[in-house]
Amino acid sequence: MENKSASISKVLSKYMLEIILVILIIVVSFTSSAFLNTRNLFNILRSMSMTGIVAFGMTFVIIAGEIDLSIGSTVALSGVITALITGKLSAAGAMSMETAVILGMLAALIVSLLIGIFNGILLTKFKMPSFIITLGMMNLLYGVAAVISKGFPVTTLPGWFSWFGAGMLFGVVPVPALFLLIIFVISFVVLKYTMFGRMVYAVGGNPESARLSGINVNLVKICVLSIVQFCSAISGILLSSQVMSGTFSFGKGWEMTAISAVIIGGASLSGGIGRVWGTFLGLIFLGVINNVMTLNGVDDYTQYIVQGALIIGAVLINSLQTKKQVK
Repeated sequence: MENKSASISKVLSKYMLEIILVILIIVVSFTSSAFLNTRNLFNILRSMSMTGIVAFGMTFVIIAGEIDLSIGSTVALSGVITALITGKLSAAGAMSMETAVILGMLAALIVSLLIGIFNGILLTKFKMPSFIITLGMMNLLYGVAAVISKGFPVTTLPGWFSWFGAGMLFGVVPVPALFLLIIFVISFVVLKYTMFGRMVYAVGGNPESARLSGINVNLVKICVLSIVQFCSAISGILLSSQVMSGTFSFGKGWEMTAISAVIIGGASLSGGIGRVWGTFLGLIFLGVINNVMTLNGVDDYTQYIVQGALIIGAVLINSLQTKKQVK
């Protein structure tokens, strides 16, 4: 009997988030008749797509025992770079706007990787805390985006570009959701089934043991910081496509949403624990909560309070579960 109870307790603990999410959806479906509407469900999927892509990148970083607060500013900078380069090249007559935007997107992706590598070098070579590095980079990159755009939205983008952020597949599925699912699958496979994924967990769990076992800890940390920056650039491009402009104020607060999804999904800020599937569930959880509050006319400020409470609650539950495992 005791073994059966222990087994049930173990299952409940393992699938706690899934159970809570199902209960939440059932309760919400009764409180709002518009919630289960197909159009509304796809709106939730669209709204969580771009922040979700960043959250999957953040999963790598948090599992490795680090943090990145500069992702929101990379989202903004990527959109501005894409639009600016498109405008400059097409205005100079070097190529058509339709071709120039492709180079603009490539430039944004390359810059994001360079930012990640730079953050990683400061972390590994100069032993600066990732929290401080990325906090400084957050302001620095927003400043760069504002300066190069002169504080105004950059709208030099071709009409077809809007398909990435605002298009629909089969007239129903938002295109950003397709990108979300692709990044989800890649992240899931990499973390669960590849050598690199095992190294990320090892580095986050015990860096010294990982080093002694032959893992290049510094390289792994540089890689995860580059991954989250690359994901941020993808989101920035999609966002600029959705609104057809690059604006320096885009992406503000996205770092908190991404971190919230990862932590709610069961990751530990101490490193070594986390899963991409958990992050995906965390995104759905936040998306449902925010959608319900919007449907019921809850103001933005109250939504911030709820989201903050969810983060604290998730960290508390995570800490209690970790203590149980230690005992």
